[in-house]
Amino acid sequence: MGNVPDEAIDAPRSRVNQRRGLSRLIAATGYSLSGLNAAWRSEEAFRQEAVLALIMLPGAFWLGTTLLERLLLACSVLLVLIVELLNTAIEYTVDRIGTDHHELSGRAKDMGSAAVMLSLVLAAMIWVSIAWARFFGAG
Repeated sequence: MGNVPDEAIDAPRSRVNQRRGLSRLIAATGYSLSGLNAAWRSEEAFRQEAVLALIMLPGAFWLGTTLLERLLLACSVLLVLIVELLNTAIEYTVDRIGTDHHELSGRAKDMGSAAVMLSLVLAAMIWVSIAWARFFGAG
């Protein structure tokens, strides 16, 4: 690339990307656990959803009668947590950029919130459908 040194092209690397192999995996796991801890400490919605997940995940293995049903139930619960974490990351990023009201910032936050809502609706649909089929017959 012309007169640009190779170091300049590769310059903005994170601490994780500088590691290789098991060291990279261990570091990435630590950062992930740090993110979960931060969400637990700072986000009431995440705490509520995580507590529900602790109840619902074992319930998925009781309610589901097939492997596929159990996977659908468990994955729908985990999806809610994943989307909540992404929504929180969006909110923090927008707030880091600035706290002044801006239409695009508001849209970004609203869309993140909508994603959480849709993941909750999806989980509810899956749980209600499988519970209905188990207790009231397939339909």
